[in-house]
Amino acid sequence: MGRPKRADAANHCYHMLNRANLRATIFHKEQDYDAFESVLVEAVQRFDIRLFSYCLMPNHWHMCVSPNADGEMGRFAQWLILTHTQRYHAHYHTAGSGHLYQGRFKSFPVQNDEHFLTVCRYVERNAFAAKLCDSPEQWRWGSLYHWSNKTQPFGRVLSSWPVRRSSNWISRVRTDFSKSEREQLEWSVRRGVPFGEESWVEAIARQFDLESTMRPRGRPKKLT
Repeated sequence: MGRPKRADAANHCYHMLNRANLRATIFHKEQDYDAFESVLVEAVQRFDIRLFSYCLMPNHWHMCVSPNADGEMGRFAQWLILTHTQRYHAHYHTAGSGHLYQGRFKSFPVQNDEHFLTVCRYVERNAFAAKLCDSPEQWRWGSLYHWSNKTQPFGRVLSSWPVRRSSNWISRVRTDFSKSEREQLEWSVRRGVPFGEESWVEAIARQFDLESTMRPRGRPKKLT
């Protein structure tokens, strides 16, 4: 079976994520999170890409990005994952012990409207949803913390959003999703289905040859 299709065109927004191999912990202590953030800063400065939001979790991470050149998200992710893996193995003396990540990163296109804000809410509330903090802006290893505290160097690395946040953004991030929002988000995360209005999803799936992500998985039914 070939690799699943993935869109990576300039000036589109994407949610991207990657998980540790076997969902093992890859951020064991505060310094591990800090080390990844340092690599992330290097990656954003090295590649022609905009980083809108992100959240680091003990065994995975989420980001919302927009490449400024075709294929740049893939190049950004490859360098980020490889560099983090090499530095992790060097620090923990685990070279040759197997893969750090489960494989290629996952991603899906995001419509540049209210759906973009929904995905950024999803990204920025991950640690809060997992009960790792009392309020989402308290989680130090995410864009909401850096945005709300105007920290450096992330004040220079995080890009302005294409859709304006509401004035009560932190309160919105605290608020859980509706059932329909959660189901659509989980479907996009699991399958790589574009996230947006139905007509937009269908158009983007045709444009980037992603129709297979929208079909139910499993063995095709036999013809009768």
